Amino acid sequence: MVIVIHQSGNTQNALFYNEKKVEQKKAHFYKSGNTPTINPFAGTKHARLNILKEIEERNTRVKKKGLHISVNPTVTDLVKLGEKGMRTEIGNMMEHLGYGSQPYFVFKHSDLDRTHFHIVSTRIDCETGKKIKDNYEKEKTQRFIKSLEQKYDLSKEQNQVQSNLKFSAGSRNLKQNLESLFYQLNQIESINTKQLYDKSLELFNVEVRRSGRGHVVFIIDEIGNPIRYPIRLSEFQERPRFYLSAKVEQEIQIPTQIIDQFQLAQWARDVNRLMVRSRSPEISKRQRLKIKGKQKRF
Repeated sequence: MVIVIHQSGNTQNALFYNEKKVEQKKAHFYKSGNTPTINPFAGTKHARLNILKEIEERNTRVKKKGLHISVNPTVTDLVKLGEKGMRTEIGNMMEHLGYGSQPYFVFKHSDLDRTHFHIVSTRIDCETGKKIKDNYEKEKTQRFIKSLEQKYDLSKEQNQVQSNLKFSAGSRNLKQNLESLFYQLNQIESINTKQLYDKSLELFNVEVRRSGRGHVVFIIDEIGNPIRYPIRLSEFQERPRFYLSAKVEQEIQIPTQIIDQFQLAQWARDVNRLMVRSRSPEISKRQRLKIKGKQKRF
């Protein structure tokens, strides 16, 4: 079991990201809790957003009010917990983290080769209007995972998150995982120029190149050579910032020395924790492939 608390503090972005997956039939409504209506999923996405926004409007001082959590069980986890167990433990997790009384929405995703869940709520207390204390959330999350391991006899070996999530020639579910990477980077406000965004993509062996009037996305090796066939940017639902349109594509030039390499490493670490992808044992070891001959121009 892997549980990730996402960096995004914007409630609307988090909710509408999941709502879009439902519209694309890549996810469906799974569970809700503490909402004013019995079945909030019968209404519109704006009605669901308003449930959380009305609470957040009580506190204008807090900037990052949104709560966005993903729960990533293995196949074995799903079998051992079952549907009833998953619904129960998601509620228990919210209680454990201090959000047990908050309204929240759960979406079940099936757009990757594994089932996973996203929970969207707010960090503003629905009763007091104060920000719920989020001290030691990572430690609390790890303690909850350990309690699940003991309760359901889950294998610890299956719960190890890969420390290096760089894309390779053998990466599976490439398009979906690239969209996940774009989404996570889009939420990091400090990546505020195209140059910094491109540098961040390089940390994951990803490069966006111009092709005619549009762009294509390449997976590259350590020296920048493409190692698999590219995907046109127009095919992605979630696209990287600074590539949304021709108007915003103007690159902001800043001196190279201003780019803080330590900050880039921190971003890589944070996004690594957020992006959880399944890989087979054969693929988990980085494949170093070289393309022979001339590369086709795009």
